[in-house]
Amino acid sequence: CSEPNLMNFTIAFGEVSCSLDVLRLVLQVAMVPETPRLFPTVDVPDHAHYTIGSVILAIGITGMIGNFLVIYAFSRSRSLRTPPNMFIINLAITDLLMCITQSPIFFTTSMHKRWIFGEKGCELYAFCGALFGICSMITMTVIAIDRYFVITRPLTSIGVLSRKRAFLILVAAWAYSLGWSLPPFFGWSAYVPEGLMTSCTWDYMTFTPSVRAYTMLLFIFVFFLPLFIIIYCYIFIFRAIRTTNQAVGKINGSVHSHGSTRDSMKSFHRLQNEWKMAKIALIVILLYVISWSPYSTVALTAFAGYADMLTPYMNSIPAIIAKASAIHNPIIYAITHPKYRIALAKYIPCLGVLLCVRPRDLRSTSSSFVSTRRSTVTSQTSDISSQFRRQSTYKSRLSSASDSESGLTDTEADLSSLGSRPASRQVSCDISRDTAELPDFKPSSSFKSKLKSHDSGIFEKVNSENGRCKIVDKL
Repeated sequence: CSEPNLMNFTIAFGEVSCSLDVLRLVLQVAMVPETPRLFPTVDVPDHAHYTIGSVILAIGITGMIGNFLVIYAFSRSRSLRTPPNMFIINLAITDLLMCITQSPIFFTTSMHKRWIFGEKGCELYAFCGALFGICSMITMTVIAIDRYFVITRPLTSIGVLSRKRAFLILVAAWAYSLGWSLPPFFGWSAYVPEGLMTSCTWDYMTFTPSVRAYTMLLFIFVFFLPLFIIIYCYIFIFRAIRTTNQAVGKINGSVHSHGSTRDSMKSFHRLQNEWKMAKIALIVILLYVISWSPYSTVALTAFAGYADMLTPYMNSIPAIIAKASAIHNPIIYAITHPKYRIALAKYIPCLGVLLCVRPRDLRSTSSSFVSTRRSTVTSQTSDISSQFRRQSTYKSRLSSASDSESGLTDTEADLSSLGSRPASRQVSCDISRDTAELPDFKPSSSFKSKLKSHDSGIFEKVNSENGRCKIVDKL
């Protein structure tokens, strides 16, 4: 072979080898699967992620157990199963769902030191946090409004809140929360990673008109407006309690009829019981607002255009404090609500020692319903008898029965766990002992039927030999 031919062969062989190398590289690139887009990370020590993950895991476990116990106790106990307490159950449900959807994911991403669930997972995570957080705030507003009407307008609020109406109010609260949680899915703001890039929320850092408009409206209608309503309600609640205390003081310092003093004291005791529940709700609301205030401050700082001042820690720590609001509700009720503690000790005996519930408290609670009702019937019977001795007429007897019935307050209804029924429904008993002292009185059949109608739905009346009143509790 000549030298030129050898050189041409070498060049051709080299070109073929280069083509094979290029083909091999193309095949390797084609066989490598496309890697998903990785979310950004922040340069912080590893122990910061692990510490935040451990804290959020502890919050999640505590919130899940505590809120489940609240739901269980309030749903199982007859004395706690009232229309106003449906709002408390809904608050526990939102807190429970907050813990279930947020804590495990936040803990997992903290252990990986980055967001690992993709863009759709980030959006769904942030949506659940927004939905349940907003619904908690709206539910607390509803609780404050309910306490406002019960304490400041007791007569107009009697029998107004039924189970059906309470359910419709809760449906409206969920719909309102959903309406403010969905817009980021449709381009109005967005759900993005935040802080240490291990959790997601709505975009409050981007300084654009769309994002700033959503942030402004969200704070107005989800945080500041409900907070203003809560403050307004409790201002008038405080005024009502103060006015009642002053009125009772004047009555105790002056001479009035026995009936007037007794009615005033009943009203005062009723307000005291309602105020106890209002104080518990106020503590829950205050802790919730305190928990979300740092997070709101951070978001409003970014809204004002100072997002560059915020560090990853300044974004993440307030978010953790806000999520910790889900554990306040069960802890407060375990400390301040005696019926809740007794219900837990009754249905979960192992918690009785932890909640410091004594066995005699359980026995006294189980027997207090019947004894309270019997004492109520005795007092009413004596009142009716005294009215007969004064007037000795059929009309006065019927009027006194009506007065004594309407005079019973929500305090007695609360003691007998009948908060879901109208406060005016009470009991009467066999009046043979009273009529025996009045030989001229012969009650008509219509009068007997009217008295009998008062007993329906609460007690069953059993006649005894001596005309004494025996009460059988249907509950």
